Amino acid sequence: MKYRTFGKTGYTVSEIGFGAWAIGGGWGAQDDAESVRTLHAALDRGVNFIDTAAVYGDGHSERIIGKMLKERSEDIIVATKTPPTMPGLWPPSPYEKVEDRYSEAYLRENIEQRLRNLDVECIDLLQLHTWTRAWNRDPRPFEILQKIKQEGKIAAIGISTPEHDQNSVIDLIRDGWVDTIQVIYNIFEQEPIAEILPVAQEHNVGVIIRVAMDEGALTGKFTEQTQFEKGDFRKNYFRGDRLKRVVTRVGKIQNEFADSGYSMPELALKFAMSHPAVSTVIAGMRNTRQVEMNTKVSDLPPLSEEVLVALQKHAWQRQNWHVAN
Repeated sequence: MKYRTFGKTGYTVSEIGFGAWAIGGGWGAQDDAESVRTLHAALDRGVNFIDTAAVYGDGHSERIIGKMLKERSEDIIVATKTPPTMPGLWPPSPYEKVEDRYSEAYLRENIEQRLRNLDVECIDLLQLHTWTRAWNRDPRPFEILQKIKQEGKIAAIGISTPEHDQNSVIDLIRDGWVDTIQVIYNIFEQEPIAEILPVAQEHNVGVIIRVAMDEGALTGKFTEQTQFEKGDFRKNYFRGDRLKRVVTRVGKIQNEFADSGYSMPELALKFAMSHPAVSTVIAGMRNTRQVEMNTKVSDLPPLSEEVLVALQKHAWQRQNWHVAN
C-alpha cells in the first residue's frame, strides 16, 4: 500500500481508503460480523483511512467502526459526515436558509452523536455531507466548526460536494474554510479536472475521491439483466434504461482496454488515483475478497499518459443520477 499527504491536515493516508456506506446498510443485506472481518482485512493490508457518515444506517456504520477500532493498536484516520437537519431537501434548495439546516445547536448535537457512535473523544475529520452555493456568501457553519475544532472535538474540517454542483465548494476552498473536500471523480465523471481538483491542489486541500467505480458499474460486472435486491439504493440509481446505457458504455471501455493489463476495477481505481491533487480513493468493500481486489491496486504501475488520454473520450455528460427526478 502506498500513502499520500492529506493536504494541510497533517495526516498521511493510504491511496485506497475504506468506503463504509455498505456496512451501514443501503446496498442490500449485510452481516455485521462480515463487516468487521472486512474492516480488519483492509487494515491488515495497509488501509488507514475510513470514510463513513451519520446517514449510513442511521449511525450503524459508525458504531461498527467504533467497536472495531478498540481491537486495533495502529493509528486509523476516520472521517464522518454531518448531514443538514431535516426537514429539507437533498441537495439543499437555494431558497433554504443555512441557519435552518446547519444551526449551531444542531451541529453541536450531531457532532456529539458522531463522537458517541465512534466512541472517540475527537473526530479525525468531520465533513458537512452536502451544500448549496447559495450559502457561500454566509458560511456560518464553518465558523461554528472552527470553534468546535478549537475545543478539541474535531481535528479537521471538510465538505462532501453536492452531486449536481460540485464546483459550488470552490469558494470555500479559496477562502480557507475547509481542510479537505470529497468529490465524485471517475472515468465517466471527469469534470473535476477542469477546476475543483486544480484549485484544491493550489490551496493544499486534501482530496477524497468517491464513486470511483460509478456505484459498481465500472467494475464491468453488471449486465442488462442485473437485478438489485430490495434495500439496495442502486435499484433506483440504475432505474429505467440507465442500466442498459451504462452497460453499453462500460462494454466499449472493456473492449478498448482489453489488452491494457488492467481489469476494469483496476482501470477505474487507477484512473481516479491519477490526478496529482488526489489524496485517497475510497472504495466500498463488503467482504474480504473485495478488500484484496481493491487494495492491491495501489501497488500496480500507474496508468500511462497514453491510456489516460485515451480514457478522456469516455467522459459522459449525463447530468446527475443521484438526484431523484
